[in-house]
Amino acid sequence: MEPIAVVGLAGRLPGAPTIEAFWRNQRDGVESVTRFSTRQLVDAGWPRDMVTHPDYVPAAAVIEDADHFDAEFFGYTGEQARISDPQQRIFAECVWHALEDTGHDPSRFDGSVGVYAGCFANKYLPLNLLANARFRGSLSAFSARPYNDKDFLATRAAYLCDLRGPAMTVQSACSTSLVAIHLACQALLGHECDMALAGGVALPVPLIGGYPVVAGGIFARDGHCRPFDAASGGTVPGYGVTVVALRRLSDALADNDHIRALVLGSAVNNDGSAKFGFNAPSMQAQAEVIATAQAVAGVAPESIGYIEAHGTGTPLGDPIEVAGLTKAFNTGERGFCAIGSAKANIGHLDAAAGAAGFARAVLALEHGEIPPSINFDTPNPALLLDRTPFYVPTTARPWPRGATPRRAGVSAFAVGGTNAHLVLQEAPAPRAAEPDPRDRQLLVLSARSGKALADAARDLADRLDRQDDLDLADVAHTLQAGRRAFPLRRHLVCRDRAEATAALRALARPGTVDTADDAEARQVVFMFPGSAAHRPDAATAVHRAEPVFAREVDRCAELARPLLGYDLRALLFPSTWDGPRTGHDDPRGVPLAAFGLQWALARLWQSWGVHPTAMAGEGDGEYVAACLAGVIDLADALGITAADAEARSHAGAGGVPDTYVSAFAAKVAHHELEPPQVPYVCTATGGWITPQDATEPAHWARHLREAAPFAAGLRELAGDDGRILLEVGPDSTLTEAVARQETAKRLTALPSLAPAHGGRSGLTALYDTVGRLWRSGVDIDWDAFRGTTRPRRVSLPGYPFQRSRYWIGPDSGSYEPLGLEEASWTSHSSPS
Repeated sequence: MEPIAVVGLAGRLPGAPTIEAFWRNQRDGVESVTRFSTRQLVDAGWPRDMVTHPDYVPAAAVIEDADHFDAEFFGYTGEQARISDPQQRIFAECVWHALEDTGHDPSRFDGSVGVYAGCFANKYLPLNLLANARFRGSLSAFSARPYNDKDFLATRAAYLCDLRGPAMTVQSACSTSLVAIHLACQALLGHECDMALAGGVALPVPLIGGYPVVAGGIFARDGHCRPFDAASGGTVPGYGVTVVALRRLSDALADNDHIRALVLGSAVNNDGSAKFGFNAPSMQAQAEVIATAQAVAGVAPESIGYIEAHGTGTPLGDPIEVAGLTKAFNTGERGFCAIGSAKANIGHLDAAAGAAGFARAVLALEHGEIPPSINFDTPNPALLLDRTPFYVPTTARPWPRGATPRRAGVSAFAVGGTNAHLVLQEAPAPRAAEPDPRDRQLLVLSARSGKALADAARDLADRLDRQDDLDLADVAHTLQAGRRAFPLRRHLVCRDRAEATAALRALARPGTVDTADDAEARQVVFMFPGSAAHRPDAATAVHRAEPVFAREVDRCAELARPLLGYDLRALLFPSTWDGPRTGHDDPRGVPLAAFGLQWALARLWQSWGVHPTAMAGEGDGEYVAACLAGVIDLADALGITAADAEARSHAGAGGVPDTYVSAFAAKVAHHELEPPQVPYVCTATGGWITPQDATEPAHWARHLREAAPFAAGLRELAGDDGRILLEVGPDSTLTEAVARQETAKRLTALPSLAPAHGGRSGLTALYDTVGRLWRSGVDIDWDAFRGTTRPRRVSLPGYPFQRSRYWIGPDSGSYEPLGLEEASWTSHSSPS
């Protein structure tokens, strides 16, 4: 079968608010089990006589702020958030982060995205909501089920994140989330979806608590999980959420995704009744599911270097699991495969346990390091470990490659006997990075609030500081093409990581982000300044870095060569031109060079998705507008520009002589003129061009005799507040003119390139304007913006949710029902 690529990971796990923190804790052997005081437990709602009983263990592996949620981000009212099972809330946030970790925005993803997930038993509805008399008497009580029932976990996440593939809630007790991953892989192989999110969530109510030790139970009296150890006495409750994102390998490679690991094969089965009780494990069934997964993967057991075991640390379960593994491996080799379990660090996450173990194995493969098994001293003698292929690592150790790639297995076994096993392999070596012709990058950030945007800037700066192998071009592309754009936006143009980090930290300072300039959809007007704005070398760096611009300039140069007898690039890029330096005394040279530059800039903007809804030109800049509007083709527009320049060169005190005006009109008459496809302001009249004037040669000749001031055209453009005037030229002549016009105060004007007095390079100014257009709500085609390069999608920090506490307690005094309008079922729009 085709391997499945793991292209995203997200989680909130005990002691680890992010998946990166989870790996650090696993690698460093951190135990994330909390011991609670009697006061904490009583305040949380547990009876005092229970938590003070000698058989009660006041320990669990919990996550912080599980009662908090970013309701505004997902379009919830406060009441909707309060009546929702916290499991559904944090699962939706984790799904969003997993999507971001893929570097794909689902709203722009070419394919369908599925969700496969399960959760722990819902305790919030019966123990809190229905135990609250005021809630039971409120209108919200009639709307609570879809916000709480397990059936709606996956579909709720699909709704909130606008995912169109299959959305299935999966439930098989402790193996739930690993079974969900198996089903997601099968859905991808069956082409039921093109990306699949899979995982699980487990939260108790109350959100903190310990457990009573029961004879024959699975929980440890000492509050420590000790998988495979002689002193093992059971596990510890753990809570949290993990979501993985999966794609077919061929698709992930085609999109240059960040592939963390591969799933080579998976299998699921059930014990049946061949065991001494419903709750008991079956060695034979476990061996069969492991052997089946290995057969599906097509790998020899001797090539597997690590097993992420179910590993509950029970005196009965561990020996059965190791016996099943040994039977499945069926080899005489000894002690070559490490075995461990995340439960030693974070407890048993019930429905979410399999996905957490899966993440641990994926991260071990990705980092080439086997994490230690903590709380291990002496092997449980019942394991007969020295007769097996397995050993328990007590320190983190490098995981060198052997004759085959690194491989790992992941197991999850459930009460009731549903067993799952997956075989993983390290990711293929990434494609060698291509040289990027750009010497600076455009980073874009957006959020729903100023605080969130500042937090996002801080988080990204921290990541750049911490991960020195991140390429800035990959970071820029991932932010541009792989993240949802929110209304509040900022951008940075940076040459290197140090400059980027400094700029991000400045943006993260309190009070830096002004929330008053949220993005709105805007129309763009191209303004062409004509030959009066010609400035040699203004776009030399752009010509070197942007292939579309270079191609269009070169095209104009070839078309103009028969007219001029020399290359107009000598006038545009004198500092780098190595051909004959001619044309400086030719009155046609500068106008044609200016035309070529402005045409090429316009085509570059269009290639990036910036299409004008209107245009304006000053002087011979109108010829560029006419050509772009389809009135005349490029070769003829260059010829008319040359004829215009030739006629103007004979102008005297009375203007251009009639002879040259007539000759110009006659030349225009030889070309086929079409009605404009895009409206533009006519320089002769100061009003909008009409189809009749655009196709009348005599009207074109009026340019030589009369011209309305540019301010007249601005008055036409000022009629729509939603317009952005983009100067498509080498300077900021028209941009500054707009700023001086009282009638155009409502308009935003931006230059394409840096003004001569600005002190910035052409590329910096160009990319800055791309960022400013995006900030103003203009859609940029980021895939086109990357050009011919193939940057990678990389893992970056997820959206910094701005969480608040949403909670209804079981006592009637803690619930304040809201009015009918807010409490009733409301429509929802996904984050955008």
